[in-house]
Amino acid sequence: MSKGKNVLVAGATGTTGKIIVDLLKNSSEYEPIAMVRKEEQQKEFESQNVKTILGDLEKDLSHTTQNAHKVIFAAGSGGKNVIGVDQEGAKKLTDAAKNSGASKFVMLSSMGADDPSVSEDLQEYLQAKQNADEHLRSSGINYTIVRPGSLNNKDASGKIKLKEKFSEMGEISRADVARTLVAVLEDDVRSNQTFEILSGDTEINNAVKA
Repeated sequence: MSKGKNVLVAGATGTTGKIIVDLLKNSSEYEPIAMVRKEEQQKEFESQNVKTILGDLEKDLSHTTQNAHKVIFAAGSGGKNVIGVDQEGAKKLTDAAKNSGASKFVMLSSMGADDPSVSEDLQEYLQAKQNADEHLRSSGINYTIVRPGSLNNKDASGKIKLKEKFSEMGEISRADVARTLVAVLEDDVRSNQTFEILSGDTEINNAVKA
């Protein structure tokens, strides 16, 4: 018996993605579908009673969203293929979600994606994220774009600070980013908004609903 709305998680095998899948699995409202590239990754999730679907961001994705009420894009190529994965993969998944009638698309973006020239080292990555974000904004699907600062692997604090645009740089844990992505899944929370997050002292649910 499915307990709630199916949420397709792209990037489910990544550090942030695994946390997202766990949060969804333990929620009363959502059921995760982990999108994975390989069958052995499928087995790993299925042994934890998590539904999976095989999908490769560099290939056709139209089948991946058929049973998804909502989508979280938390995938990244780690700099190996920013155009194919971070940009075009995100754009293809946006189109697939729209075509299959998903009610919300939550995009994990990055601070600096509004102005890729801020970082010489990351310019190509930030440009790819900017292009993916702009495609999502113009797609017509209900969206929330979350742009964290530098990611670290500290434990979740459950607290963030949130602004449309920060004047300072900063860090945030992947665990708190994952919690924020799940917190904005509701259709009417931060609908069609883009914002930045850093480590802070406001409870995540309060921050996103403020």
